[in-house]
Amino acid sequence: MTERPSILVVDDDPHLREVVSFALSQAGFHVEQASNGRAGLDQVRRSVPALIVLDIMMPEMDGLEMCREVRRTHEVPIVFLSSRDDEVDRILGLELGGDDYLAKPFSPRELVARIKAVLRRARANASPAAPAPVPSQVLQRGPLRMDLDLWRAYWNGQEVVLTVTEFHLLAALLRAPGKAFTRDELMTRVYENVVVSDRTIDSHVRHIRQKFASAGGEVIQTVHGLGYRLAIP
Repeated sequence: MTERPSILVVDDDPHLREVVSFALSQAGFHVEQASNGRAGLDQVRRSVPALIVLDIMMPEMDGLEMCREVRRTHEVPIVFLSSRDDEVDRILGLELGGDDYLAKPFSPRELVARIKAVLRRARANASPAAPAPVPSQVLQRGPLRMDLDLWRAYWNGQEVVLTVTEFHLLAALLRAPGKAFTRDELMTRVYENVVVSDRTIDSHVRHIRQKFASAGGEVIQTVHGLGYRLAIP
């Protein structure tokens, strides 16, 4: 029997935790709960889940601080929740390493769909139990190198750690160097039919740029009025 993926739901609202946990359990997930960021971080230290559903506004330790701490050691996918549909929260959450964002109130069905989409992307790299993959798929242009099997990105040989969503977005650009992608095209490639805002794509791009800038690289060029293309000729 296949083990059910474990989802950690971190929110200070016990009713919301129960609603989300029920929807995820019905969808076939094993669910753990925590009432604040500190308790959630303790859970992650004991056992890293397949994905974290993380509220932003919480006592003791808020979701953004918990995300910072998790990202020090783990690349587990994170879906943020917030009671405020606030652009500052949304962009800050994604720039800290979140993979998706939902504002309350939201449909539990939509949350489940988003989680499944993020997990599909996270499982895109072969697992030990999967059939043997084709020979290692490596994309490279100039100093940028992405190993699709090992799920790693490099600039001039220096590894740049990306989240699942960031990796997919940059790989889409690298597969078609020179092509200018609209935000809608990138959404289709990265989010697999889950509707997100233009701001979400912009936030992921900003985060990728910051990470590669720290390694001395520039990988994404803005095409004004259209979208983005790979910055490497």
